Amino acid sequence: MSSRLSASASPYLRAHAAQPVAWYPWGEEAFEVARRRGVPVLVSIGYSTCHWCHVMSAESFSDAATAALMNDHLVAIKVDREEHPEVDAAMLAAAAAFTPHLGWPLSVFTTPEGRPFYAGTYWPAEARGGMPAFRDVVLAVSEAWTERRDAVAETSQSLHRALVAGAGASGADLPTLAELAALVDLVAAAEDRTYGGFAEADAPMGTPKFPTVPLLRFLQATGLDDVRPDAAALAARTLDAMAASPLRDAVDGGFFRYATRRDWTVPHYERMLSDNAGLIETALDADRGEVAASAARFLIDTLQTPGGGFGAAQDSESVIAGERNEGGYYLADARRRAGLEAPAVDGKIVTAWNGSAIAALAAAGARLGAPDLLDAARRAVDALEETNVDEAGLLRRASLDEIASPAPATLEDYGAYAGGLLALATATGEPAYALEARRLVDLCLSDDEIRVPGGRDPVLAAQGAPPASEADIDRPSGGSALAAAALTLWELGAGKRYRAAAEAIVRARAARAAAEPFAHGALLRVAVRLARPPRQVVVLADQDDPLALAARGLRADTVIVLDEDAARRWAEAGFGLLADRVRRNGRATAYDCSGFMCRLPVHEIGDLTAAPPA
Repeated sequence: MSSRLSASASPYLRAHAAQPVAWYPWGEEAFEVARRRGVPVLVSIGYSTCHWCHVMSAESFSDAATAALMNDHLVAIKVDREEHPEVDAAMLAAAAAFTPHLGWPLSVFTTPEGRPFYAGTYWPAEARGGMPAFRDVVLAVSEAWTERRDAVAETSQSLHRALVAGAGASGADLPTLAELAALVDLVAAAEDRTYGGFAEADAPMGTPKFPTVPLLRFLQATGLDDVRPDAAALAARTLDAMAASPLRDAVDGGFFRYATRRDWTVPHYERMLSDNAGLIETALDADRGEVAASAARFLIDTLQTPGGGFGAAQDSESVIAGERNEGGYYLADARRRAGLEAPAVDGKIVTAWNGSAIAALAAAGARLGAPDLLDAARRAVDALEETNVDEAGLLRRASLDEIASPAPATLEDYGAYAGGLLALATATGEPAYALEARRLVDLCLSDDEIRVPGGRDPVLAAQGAPPASEADIDRPSGGSALAAAALTLWELGAGKRYRAAAEAIVRARAARAAAEPFAHGALLRVAVRLARPPRQVVVLADQDDPLALAARGLRADTVIVLDEDAARRWAEAGFGLLADRVRRNGRATAYDCSGFMCRLPVHEIGDLTAAPPA
């Protein structure tokens, strides 16, 4: 029994604590033991709502004979990918050399120095379908380690050299709007005209489909519609296809992780906080208010914990009639579902994902006139400030039941949480949230680099593992999230250094993003914002004033509604966009600006919505 996992801040690790495998949590201790014993290391990565992780756990890790084999031949480390995203990214990059079928559970065998030399995903307890049994894999790895150590070492060193060579950043010019529009052509060419979403024209029905939120948000970027008005329509068609399919829960509207078939059927039933937060914002910008509202209710009713933070995900499995059942709960209608035990929620409070949820709920609360959504976002901020910020003011990656994870916060945590705070600041007019966002972004900026406060994962750093290439696959990467937050600070008038930071991040990945637009949607969205002057709308009015409501429906980069006292406090705090903003003639007043150049203040809705400033 591994008591090392029992007090973890990860429900996934806690679920493995009573197994006969002598699990270690991620850390230097496990590698020290491996060096002392002279055996390889298994880094086993998964997460609590992963179906095949549960299967492999039940089949192999709970089996006494398999566990004894593992304990004899290697040191086993159990990693929650959501708690240690940098470890997951590094191991995925290495695993790509051994299998094209990346996913979780991820099993990576390394030397005691942490250099991967073999990897795979799920292996069954018994050989089947061309897959070896997991026990046979362990024995084969042990045999290779014992009898062909030099070859194993050469494999690990060659892979390390290749990963280091591929990790270098390449600079490029900022993309123009015309160049970004050309990337829309590449994306549009991959649209599945039959079922919606994206797939090759001759893709088999068994082709999985994912929400691809960062890509949809790129298509919806303000300003892109000036050169490609069909881009936002493509995003809306994709959302409509998902919303009308089994990918969306029929009872409470949350979206599942992905569909296993091209027609969006047979979902993988876990429901992730990050996916649903991004889809709320996608739905808002597609004018699908009902879709946004129902997904927001899922976040609050299902994932929000009593303390106010949002859990990471809801499981795909539940217990029905005494047996574990994948998807059965979600296939039930509302009446029958009420009598079933709901799938478990991973209550781990991930800072970055809570930042995304705060941003989504703030936007939805403001756009839909729903103050309860704003209240839920405020509660989440209070929870994070209480448990996920340490005494020195640095972020923690995650917490569970007010137990802080030892995992270091990542750039994603700083960028996404700052973005959430800025969204809540502009939605409520309260400058305190913007001040905290600026503090967090400032921690990531120095005169010559973008950095992770506190440094990268110490074990990976000590092992010399190269940083994994950033990509925006299911959510914005750390760099993209930080660039977006920094650019918002600039749009609010906090200073040119924030735009410069966003530009540096985009330049470093621009060439790769142009070659792989599907994997860099969030970065491309920032690039669109950099390619033209921002539209900034400041409204001096009550939050529910008709002029305020009209402003929130505009296609603008920044919309903020506040009173004169709040505007003064914003300006005194260094946000120049809010300087000298007052009501004119005692009436609700809107200032409509393009790149800080504002036209004359207006009072009538028609004057505000007639045309954006030139």
